[in-house]
Amino acid sequence: MRVALFVTCLVDAWVPQVGRAVIQILDRLGVSVDVPLDQSCCGQMHVNTGYPGLAVPLIQRYTRTFGRYDAIVVPSGSCAAAIRHQHADVAASAGDQALGRRATAVAGRTHELTEFLVDVLGVVDVGAYFPHRVTYHPACHSMRVLRLGDRPDRLLRAVHGIDLAELPDAAQCCGFGGTFAVKNAAVSAAMLADKAAAVRSTRAAFCTAADASCLLHIGGGLSRAGTGIQARHIAEILASTR
Repeated sequence: MRVALFVTCLVDAWVPQVGRAVIQILDRLGVSVDVPLDQSCCGQMHVNTGYPGLAVPLIQRYTRTFGRYDAIVVPSGSCAAAIRHQHADVAASAGDQALGRRATAVAGRTHELTEFLVDVLGVVDVGAYFPHRVTYHPACHSMRVLRLGDRPDRLLRAVHGIDLAELPDAAQCCGFGGTFAVKNAAVSAAMLADKAAAVRSTRAAFCTAADASCLLHIGGGLSRAGTGIQARHIAEILASTR
């Protein structure tokens, strides 16, 4: 099986260790991973802010770059959701039916990380060791669009040494929402304050999620409040060993 990693913009720019963690996990499971150097943005930002036409070249690049792979792994529920639920529609709306067909085909082979581990590889225990108290935030796209369900929870519960604490009001949005946090800063800050309070109530040392975007937002709030709680992507936890 030919497998590729779609790193995503935020991971590449802000938390490259998440991409390395994905490779470490899959390497431990005997899966060789390519990281195509000509990959770029998925185009979600352009579509969500009302400029779908600007996303078309990015969709073309994505299908061209990853079309030859049997599986594409994405450490982001948000980007995986955009690829699976926006690419073909945007291409069709632009009048490029051929691109729409290619986008549909490649999207069908695109998997968020926890989906790939549980559904494709059939693995729950990835051999991780993380002896800390952790709480999990189910990001909106992961929960409501991809419907990841209990996949992340099952993977985390199989981590040796972990103390997994349930997050109160877990389904509540953290307030990031891409440009929502910029255009509606006051509302976003209020939502973040609620999420940070919920995280603090668990007395966890780490807050994790399957989206770097939400974690950057939550982690920033926790840091500014001086909580000492660290935001850590689920890939980093699953990559940890003794």
